[in-house]
Amino acid sequence: MSENKIPLAGVIGTPIAHSKSPQLHGHWLKRHGLKGFYIPMDVTGDDLADVLKILPKMGFVGVNITVPHKESALKLADLVTDRATLIGAANTLIFRKDGKIHADNTDGYGFIQNLRQNAPDWNPAAGPAAIFGAGGAARAVVTALLDAGVPEILISNRTRVRAEALQADFGKKLRVVDWVKAGNILEEATTVVNTTSLGMLGKPPLRVPLDGLRKGALVTDLVYAPLKTRLLIEAEKMGCVTVDGLGMLLHQAVPAFERWFGVRPDVDSATRAAALR
Repeated sequence: MSENKIPLAGVIGTPIAHSKSPQLHGHWLKRHGLKGFYIPMDVTGDDLADVLKILPKMGFVGVNITVPHKESALKLADLVTDRATLIGAANTLIFRKDGKIHADNTDGYGFIQNLRQNAPDWNPAAGPAAIFGAGGAARAVVTALLDAGVPEILISNRTRVRAEALQADFGKKLRVVDWVKAGNILEEATTVVNTTSLGMLGKPPLRVPLDGLRKGALVTDLVYAPLKTRLLIEAEKMGCVTVDGLGMLLHQAVPAFERWFGVRPDVDSATRAAALR
C-alpha cells in the first residue's frame, strides 16, 4: 500500500450493528495516532465471496469475520493458519500484497489471554474443564484449553451429536455428557466455560443446575451482554473465580490490529471502557 493510502479494515457479519469491534479498533487507531478506519459491514452469505474479492482493491488491509460467516471465510481463503484449520473457522483475514487472502483464528488466543490477564493464578493443569456448548466458539475454546495443558474436557451440548463431532475431532481427552446431566460435569471441573448464547440478553437463560460448582474453580462466560450473567453471579456467590467474556473480544482483536496497522495495542481499562461505550 502506498504511503498516501489510508488503510481500511472492518468486520463482516449479519447482523452486525451490535458489534463492539468498531469502537474498539477506533479507540486503538486514535490512541496510536494512526491513519486508518474500521468499518462494520452487513454482508449476506451469497455476497461474501464477491465482497472479499473487491475489498483489497478499495484499500482494505483485512477484515474480521463474525457470525454466520466464519466457516465460509475459511473456505474462501488462499492460505490458512494451523489453528484456523483445527478450529474449522476464520475470524481474521489479512489481505496480502500479492493478492492472496490469509485466514487466521484468534478466538482461542483471545480466550486464554483474557483468563491470564483477569485470573493470573489460574492453573489449567489443575483438573478437568467443563464446557457448555459445541459450536464454533467451543471449538476455539477446546483447542486453546488443550494447548494450555488442561488434562481432560467434559463437554455438554443441547444437541449431543454436535458434542460428539468435537470428540471425534479432538480425541480421547474429550468426554461427552448428556445435556440433562450437564450440571454433573461441574463437580469435577476446575475450569468452567459457557460457550453457548444461553444467558445473553434476548436469549433463553442457561438453566443448568450450578450447585455442583467447586469453590476456587475458574468460571468464565463468553456472553458479555450482560457483563455479569447468572452463571457468573452464582459462581461468585459460591466462591469461584469469575472472568467475564468481554476480555476475550478485546484480546482476540490484538493480533489482527497488529497485522493490519503495524502496532500491537494494549488491553487495559481504557480499552474496556471504549468497547462498552
